[in-house]
Amino acid sequence: MTTPPIAHPPETLEGWFALHQIFRFRNPKLDLSRLARMVKSAGSGLEHDGASRSKARARKSDSAAGWSCFARLIGSTADVMVIHFRDSLDALGDAQDALARSELAKNLDPVYAFLSVTEAGLYHITAELARAATARGGTVGDEEYSRTLGERAKAEMGSAQVRRRLYPDLPADMPYVSFYPMSKRRDAGQNWYTLTLDDRSRLMQAHGLTGRRYAGKVQQVITGAIGLDKWEWGVTLFARDPLEFKKLVTDMRFDEVSAKYAEFGDFYVGRIVSGNAPARRKG
Repeated sequence: MTTPPIAHPPETLEGWFALHQIFRFRNPKLDLSRLARMVKSAGSGLEHDGASRSKARARKSDSAAGWSCFARLIGSTADVMVIHFRDSLDALGDAQDALARSELAKNLDPVYAFLSVTEAGLYHITAELARAATARGGTVGDEEYSRTLGERAKAEMGSAQVRRRLYPDLPADMPYVSFYPMSKRRDAGQNWYTLTLDDRSRLMQAHGLTGRRYAGKVQQVITGAIGLDKWEWGVTLFARDPLEFKKLVTDMRFDEVSAKYAEFGDFYVGRIVSGNAPARRKG
């Protein structure tokens, strides 16, 4: 019996597009009270932009959604992080433009930006369907595989847990935020993309169990960036206590999937100072 092709990628579900913008104060002596006023004004501008888009699309769809938030970074080479979630890439561009027109943007210099989209990986389902295809003498992607995948993906989209991952709320009671990009290693002898789909599914399932131990303490938002950024994923964490970031990331570093196959970029940590929802949450 042959095995499913090792290079077969997992199917994924996608939701909102995301943009993380990192800035540095143009004037390091910027008065904090003035900064607060500019952040509030910029947030109002983003909210107005979102409301305008929602009205313009009302005749076509009622699913426009998303939000933005501003965080003062602490202990970083940068000063401000702005996070946007929107229902399309074009809407994300509108948010980027609205921020660029604000007084706040005139006092900031861009340092880094990360473009991605919320993602739920269907590792377990994809591996199961690949095994089934092999057992019946079919192939990944054939008619039966595609039909069953569509049914399973539709069921997953109906799950409240999956929808929270794809269309996350800005938590009102978790003011601290941490963001970092990451990729999987492709080194000789340590290449994530040459592992069998079953192995990748097993490792990711164990990794997910570690994250679940922090339910209620940390809200995690995973975004995929393959084809959108140099890094492959973004991780955005919200918490009441910033020490939970250290505990969660430490625990996850000891998971086999991270210990062997993960590469991490810079971490940006701070406190949310303003947030808004320009349109209702989808679903």
